[in-house]
Amino acid sequence: MEHWTSDQSPPRPPPCNPPLYTFGRPWPEFNDGLSYTDLIKCSTSAPTLIDFYASNYNNSAPIEGWLHRIRNGQIAVDGNVVRDPDFILREGSKVIYHRLPWKEPSAPYLLDVLYEDDDIVVINKPSGLQVLPGGLFQQRTVLTQLQWREWRVKTLSPPSAKRKASQAHPVPVHRLGRGTSGLLLCAKTKVAKVRLASYFAEKTANAASERIESEFCNTRQISKFYRALVTGIIDDDEVNMVMITQPIGLVKYHGVAQGLYVASSTGKSAMSKVHVLERDLQRNQTLVQVEIQSGRPHQIRIHLAYIGHPLLGDPLYCDGGVPKICTTDSSNGSFAEDGGYKKPVQPVPGDCGYHLHAHWLVLCHPTSNERITMVAPLPSLLQTQAERSLET
Repeated sequence: MEHWTSDQSPPRPPPCNPPLYTFGRPWPEFNDGLSYTDLIKCSTSAPTLIDFYASNYNNSAPIEGWLHRIRNGQIAVDGNVVRDPDFILREGSKVIYHRLPWKEPSAPYLLDVLYEDDDIVVINKPSGLQVLPGGLFQQRTVLTQLQWREWRVKTLSPPSAKRKASQAHPVPVHRLGRGTSGLLLCAKTKVAKVRLASYFAEKTANAASERIESEFCNTRQISKFYRALVTGIIDDDEVNMVMITQPIGLVKYHGVAQGLYVASSTGKSAMSKVHVLERDLQRNQTLVQVEIQSGRPHQIRIHLAYIGHPLLGDPLYCDGGVPKICTTDSSNGSFAEDGGYKKPVQPVPGDCGYHLHAHWLVLCHPTSNERITMVAPLPSLLQTQAERSLET
């Protein structure tokens, strides 16, 4: 879909929120492993153990890998370890695959808290830390650090409310890519989680209606603004705003089981408002502020690549909003020590290297309805010259 331009000035954030405190535990060398449980339902003949896993979970490992896992004693049927791949499974049997503990790739663990009350907590996520478990990162995530911390109430509340809040376990209500830094909004209560989730859902629904807003909207329940550094010079004719409405959809991609999100005419609607902040002709790069009016996965990376300006250092997306390498070859049959496929040599969405920061957001508080603004400090590479000069 085409994009169009305007000379509209970008909304400016207030000063940054200083960190209230920092928390986080160092990661253990190995995680705890994982267990996956299935109940057998035989529509026709009863399957063998190897047939069940090779046919239902071929995205996890090749057949040789599943044979390795079975013979290694990693699968139990109805509480008993079974090492025979040809073991016949019965209707109603419970099978459990135990994934052995492994050493996850290195990741930061310290988190700065920028805002906290009885309902929400906002952290400044460092680049390189995954938000939720997935792939090689099952323990080294923001969610794990939130679960490890004992949360207390900060304000005076009735005794019953205080007891409930002291037992709260905040959870992220949206995602940031592993390589993306900045503001991550987390809910401490079920009410806050439901209401914040509805804000994001409504935001995406508004984008689907293709309702274009020419000015910053003070009536939205949540507005998110990012900083990004992109390759090339965006519209060096003094045009300072680009609206991108390219739909985003899924394609098959080796190493990503659920598929890869790309620019696709048959995808779901998405909208990004890109403001040029600074053009660096010498380095051939542009610093931009991006307001997303929908929340499709990897939306900013895809949209900026779609208009010919991929994020500087992005290992995956290139011009057109498609991957640099796209092959659907399944595998050569090789597997890693745990039986699963070896890590793909081609780039995947979780790879880092790009420069993207969730800079600030305006939020209608989920319980008080008060409008609050939170701003995360910018990495030096994503600051304008004027912003850098203010710090010196």
